[in-house]
Parts: sequence; structure tokens; C-alpha cells
Amino acid sequence: MKRILSSVRDGRGFDIALVAFPLIFLFVMAGLPLIYNVVMSFQEVDMFSLGTFSRPFVGFKNYTDLFALPETWPILRNTAIFVIGSIAGQFLIGFGLALFFWVNFPGASWLRGLFLVSWVMPGLVVGAIWNWILSGDFGVLNFILKESGIISGNIFWRSDPHYSLYAVIIANVWLGTAFNMILLSVGLSSIPGDLYEAAELDGANAWQRFWTITLPMMRSTIGAIVALGLIFTLQQFDLFAAITSGGPNNSSNVTQYWAWDLSFRQYDFAKGATISVIMIVFVMIASVVYVRSTRHEVRG
Repeated sequence: MKRILSSVRDGRGFDIALVAFPLIFLFVMAGLPLIYNVVMSFQEVDMFSLGTFSRPFVGFKNYTDLFALPETWPILRNTAIFVIGSIAGQFLIGFGLALFFWVNFPGASWLRGLFLVSWVMPGLVVGAIWNWILSGDFGVLNFILKESGIISGNIFWRSDPHYSLYAVIIANVWLGTAFNMILLSVGLSSIPGDLYEAAELDGANAWQRFWTITLPMMRSTIGAIVALGLIFTLQQFDLFAAITSGGPNNSSNVTQYWAWDLSFRQYDFAKGATISVIMIVFVMIASVVYVRSTRHEVRG
């Protein structure tokens, strides 16, 4: 023990201590709950056995029972639509804004800063704002669509099963667009301007320069953004709680909200843990994609 303390004081073990303390913190605060959740998904859990770790082992029964439920596949379909719609909307709008602000015009920095407001706002606050915007009776979105002649009557975005999921997608796209814009702007700024000058001298137009220079040079950045978008979208809970609460009739319910509902409303902690484990698998896949996408940037 004295030798360890001496090495830390002399500086030889200081680097080890710098790594050890964060790893211990992560293991206690993230690793142990993760392990506990995985173990719970293979056990029979109820209100009386929740406080103990020793519970009946049921194998994959929770998984088979979960996929036997009639609402499982519609909720998985909703999750896929929510993830794909959110990532596509955030990326396309964010890329368009990044290209727009890439042209350095007066006031671009100030205008870019305004778009960051949505990113720094808490999800519940964003949900409250979009509750007002998407209101069927006095919502701003219905007013704009009616004045534009796109619709003739009010759309009840939050309570209509045909629109409730898309209402949350719209809010989530607005919430995450600024994050995509910032990362894509960084990727665009790292592309050497000489490449565009050479391509322009060779007669390439703007569209050809975009397809042959911008997109290939942005490949690692785009991969990282898609991976992070998948992780953040699967973590999105606040908007569902604030806008639709997964309804009506599970029409806007997704796995992350369903896991919370099963655990803390229906007190079926085993199935809630089972859904979380399934989500962890997809998050780990996205994490691998993210690491592989940024490996080239780390190596320089």
C-alpha cells in the first residue's frame, strides 16, 4: 500500500489514477445498473421480489412472452418509423443548413446561433412548445396549413392515430436538427478548398462537385452523425411523455416509452428490462458504427 501511495506522489502512478477513478465511477454508475437490467430480463420479477437480487430464473421466457404480445410488433414498427423519420429529417435539414451557412455571408454566425436554441432546450420544454404548436383547435401549425390552402379543416395531431406518431417525429426533427447542422458544418470546414478550385477549373458544376468531393470527404462525418442520431433517437423519451403519452391506443408508442410504461405503470419490471436489453443491442451496434466512422479522424 505504501508503494502504491509513493508511486502516486512521485507521479509514476498518477496516470493510472487518472484512468482508474473514471473507470470505477462508470462501472458503479453505469456498468452495475446495466448488468442488473440484463440479469432482470432473465428472471421472474414482481413487486415483492424487486428489492432482492435472488429471484427465480426463467431463461428466455420474458423474451418469448414479450414477442407474443399483440402490441409488440406495432410498437416495434412505430419505433422503426420514428427512428428512420427522425434521423432522415434531422440529417437532410441539418445538411441543408450547413451548406447554407457554409457560404460566409454577413450575419451568418448570429443566424447560426439562433438555430442552437432548439438543441440546448430540455426535451420537456420542447414538448410543451410543440403541444401548443400542434394543438388541434388553436395550433400554429394548423393555422399555417389552412392559410396556405393545404388543409381545409383542423388536424388533431396529438389525438388522431393517423398523425400522432408524426407529430412527435416533427418535434424531434426540430430538436435535433441543430446538432446535425453543427457537426456537418465542422465536416464541411475540414474539406480543403483547393479540391473545389481544381474541380471548377476542370469544368465541374456545383452538383458534380457536391457528389464527387463533398459527399466522399464527408463519409466519416455522416457515419458518425447517423450513429449518434440512432443512439439519441432511441433515448428520446421526453417528447412522448409531453406530447402523446404513447397514445392514442399505442399509435405513437415506441420501445423506450413502452419500457417505462411496463415498468413503472404496469409494474412488469421483467418485460421492461427485456425491452431495454433489446434496445441496448441496437445502441451497441450504433456505437460500433460510430467508433469505426471516427477512427480515421482520430488517427489523423
